[in-house]
Amino acid sequence: MNESKRTVRRSRGAALPHALIVDNLRALESLRRALQTAQRIAVDTESNSLYAYREQVCLIQITAESGDYLIDPLRFDPYKDLAFLGELLASPHIEKVLHAAEYDVMCLRRDFGFTMSNLFDTMVAARILGWERVGLADLLVKYFGTKPDKRHQLADWGRRPLSPDMLRYAQMDTHFLLRLRDELYTLLQEGDHLAEAHELFDEVCRAEWSRDEFDPDGFWRITKASQLDAQAAAVLRELYLYREEEAQQRDLPVFKVVGDSTLLQLAESQPASTEALAEVKGMTRGQVRRYAAGILAAIARGQEAPPLDRPRMNGQRPDESVIRRFDALHTWRKERAAARGVSSDIVMPKDALWEIARRGPTCLSDLEAIDSLGPWRLATYGAEVVRVLAELSAS
Repeated sequence: MNESKRTVRRSRGAALPHALIVDNLRALESLRRALQTAQRIAVDTESNSLYAYREQVCLIQITAESGDYLIDPLRFDPYKDLAFLGELLASPHIEKVLHAAEYDVMCLRRDFGFTMSNLFDTMVAARILGWERVGLADLLVKYFGTKPDKRHQLADWGRRPLSPDMLRYAQMDTHFLLRLRDELYTLLQEGDHLAEAHELFDEVCRAEWSRDEFDPDGFWRITKASQLDAQAAAVLRELYLYREEEAQQRDLPVFKVVGDSTLLQLAESQPASTEALAEVKGMTRGQVRRYAAGILAAIARGQEAPPLDRPRMNGQRPDESVIRRFDALHTWRKERAAARGVSSDIVMPKDALWEIARRGPTCLSDLEAIDSLGPWRLATYGAEVVRVLAELSAS
C-alpha cells in the first residue's frame, strides 16, 4: 500500500464509498483530524494468525460518520504514531462499535497496549436478543441486504500489497456497523435489555490475551494422548518439541507444520523410514519432503528416551459439595436460558458458576463479593441463585 490516496475500488457485492488507506504519516494525520470530533467509531482488525508463528494485527479498520479508514499498523510505530488511536479506544466519551469484539480487544491490547471502554458489541447484542444467526454476514443480509464476499476470510493479512478485493472485504467489516448498532440498540431498549447489554459489553472490554508461552508438556492436551503407552508418549513429546522448533524457524503456525492428529498417528505407528512415513494418515507429500529427516530423528529420540507416564492433574478435585452446588447451578442456568430463549452463557458464564459453587453463598450479601457477577446479574438472578443453593442444602 504505497499511496495514501489509493482507495478501495468497487467490485462485487454492495457498492462502498471510497476508504482512505492510512499507510503514511500524512494520511495518519488526516485520520487523526477526522476523528477529533467523533462521538462513536466502528472498529475491526485483521491478523495473520493462519500464516505466522506469532500472529499480529496487520490491519485496523475504522468507520466514523466522516467515512471509512483502513490503517496499516505495520507502517507505524504503534507506541508513538498510533498513540492517539489508543486514546480514542480508551475514552469513555466515545462509543466503540465492534462485532464479536473479544478477539479484537485481546489482540489490540497484546500488540499495542490499547484498552477499550464504552463498547457496543453487535454480536453480543444479537445473542441477548436470543437470535441464533448472529454472524456479521447474517446480520448484514438481514438489515442491509448485502452479503460479504467470504473469499478473504482466510487471507494472509500480513502480505503486502493487499489487493483491492481484500481491502474492500476489510472495509465491509465496519462500514455498516454504526447503522447496525442503531438497529440493535432500539431492540435492546424495547426489550429492556440495555443494562444487561452494557454489563456484558464491559466484560468484553476486560478480555486479555491469555495464551501461554510454549509448554513442552502441552502434548498431553492433544486428544487421545493419554491413551498412548508410556514409550509412545515419549515419542509424542519429541515430535511435539520438533514441531515447535520447525514452526519457529519457518515462522508458521504449528498446525501448518504437522497437525495434532497426525502427530498422534506418528507416535502410535513410529515409522522408521521415509517410505513408511509417507503411509501415515495425514502426512502429505509436501510434509514428507520437508520434514521427513526431522520427524524420523524425533521418533528415534523418543524411542530411546525414558517412558513417560501421564502426570497427575494439577490441584485437587473439587470437594463433592462444590460439585453438587455447581451441578445444581448448571441445571438452573440451562433452564433459565431456555425460558429466556438465549444461550446459557448469556445468563451467566461458567467461571461465575464455579466461583459461586466454591464459595457457597447463603444470602445476597455473600453474592456481592463475587467479582464475576456484575450489578445487573446480581439484581436479576441473585435471589434465584440463593434459592437454588438453599434448596440443595435442605435436600
